[in-house]
Amino acid sequence: MTRKQKATAVIRALKEEYPDVKCALVYDKPHELLIATRLSAQCTDVRVNMVTPALFERFPTIEAFASAQPSEVEEYIRSCGLFKTKAADIVNMCIMLRDEYGSTVPDSIEELTRLPGVGRKTANLIVGDLYGKPAIVCDTHVIRLTNRLGLADSKDAAKVEKQLAQLLPPEESLNFCHRLVWHGRGVCTARKPDCTSCVLKELCGGNGA
Repeated sequence: MTRKQKATAVIRALKEEYPDVKCALVYDKPHELLIATRLSAQCTDVRVNMVTPALFERFPTIEAFASAQPSEVEEYIRSCGLFKTKAADIVNMCIMLRDEYGSTVPDSIEELTRLPGVGRKTANLIVGDLYGKPAIVCDTHVIRLTNRLGLADSKDAAKVEKQLAQLLPPEESLNFCHRLVWHGRGVCTARKPDCTSCVLKELCGGNGA
């Protein structure tokens, strides 16, 4: 079986297992997803979703964040880790959104990665979830599982993204990543993969390697 054939089989199996899938981060406005994704670095989505309601109530718009002091934002996001760096990035990205983009979240990876604290993982999630464009979101779950499955052979997110781009139909790529995240959290975990109940066990050998 070639990598492309395996990717097709994995897509099919994950679709059956997780037919309705979406981003785990909760948001109402485009900039809220951008901020929530920044907060999710080295932090669980569950924790981010606990923090953001109060944060977005206090700072309801891009302009409100842009006018804030990082120290004000810090008080709401302390439990997310790296809170000083994240607070500064959030304020500075909103200043840039206000001043250069008319308070609109850009729809291209090139423009998004100009924003403070925004890398390709975040940019891909934004263009995929907000704008419906093909996107490959290489978070830790996607990198771990695609390596286990033999669809990728690198721990570097940029390299994995390029490898997957050669294998995935563009219209399937975003939900493929979302499904891998759900699968990585619930079944194929980092510490103790549950291979016996994994729908992909026949495709990766079922050894959790």
